[in-house]
Amino acid sequence: MIRLEKLTKFYPSDIGDQYIFDNVDFIFPEGRNIAILGSNGAGKSTLFRMIAGSEYPNRGKVVTDKHLSWPVALATGIHPQMTGRENTRFIGRVNGVDDLDEYEEKVRDFAELGVKYDLPVKGYSSGMRSRLAFGCCIAIDFDIYLIDEATSVGDQRFRRKAKQALLDKSRTANVIMVSHDIKEIRQFCDSAIILHKGQLRFYAELEEALSIYKTL
Repeated sequence: MIRLEKLTKFYPSDIGDQYIFDNVDFIFPEGRNIAILGSNGAGKSTLFRMIAGSEYPNRGKVVTDKHLSWPVALATGIHPQMTGRENTRFIGRVNGVDDLDEYEEKVRDFAELGVKYDLPVKGYSSGMRSRLAFGCCIAIDFDIYLIDEATSVGDQRFRRKAKQALLDKSRTANVIMVSHDIKEIRQFCDSAIILHKGQLRFYAELEEALSIYKTL
């Protein structure tokens, strides 16, 4: 369950507070792979960050009893002074991984960092850092994976590998996705939430939601 309770989010401006959400109550349906759709500036990314816990509402709250991933493909929680291996073990401990040795090896194999896995992350390229973060995320069995343009990680071969790994996860867990790629949304999602003028509406049929989204 993910529930928005009296959710209010605004940003100050010279002409007054600009509200994205104002006292919104909403429950995300369970057991669905959901795309968040809306026109530019509707607040999709803001909502996504609040669900992920990386941004906070001004009032109200997001309540969940699910084990949520951080936004897949973002290098969240990666410490530059630590090695790839040390970061992996730290992230595993924080997320309650039982077998850290097994987890460490899964991440090493998936991220394809070679000997650099044991070097400080501060010397990594942005692509290597993203591959490490992606590997750390995909090797944990979350209830819900938060996907934000996730398949832009790495080179073309690694992107194919990343997409397949996420598709595999979407068959045993659920996903909430923000993406501008309609083809990708159709691959991952079976339903959608349209965000329009600060209100959320769930559509059980993805194609119906996409049709409405194109008119916004």
